[in-house]
Amino acid sequence: MPAAALKPKPLPTQSTAKHPVLLDLPYAPVEKRPLPPGRPREWYVTHNRRLKALRLAVALLDSGVYLPNQARNETIRDTAELIGVHPPSDTTCHMVRALMRYAR
Repeated sequence: MPAAALKPKPLPTQSTAKHPVLLDLPYAPVEKRPLPPGRPREWYVTHNRRLKALRLAVALLDSGVYLPNQARNETIRDTAELIGVHPPSDTTCHMVRALMRYAR
């Protein structure tokens, strides 16, 4: 018997299913945990900046902005206001575009 016949068939995803796959609703964010103590201040600043850039990149992708050159600083800041986070700095906007670039 071929080895491929022994593998279990994976569960269908939204893109491969014949019918829509229902998502578990309502969505609840993961419980926040405190950051580890004893790191230099710069580590915490960078960590929080990365988290913010990731949230903004996901929000932009959800809103239909798929290419980094479509995400100007104004667009990113408007999205930040829409999702309820403080306006990002130029550095964070650059990081958002970098995340969108490398996600492709």
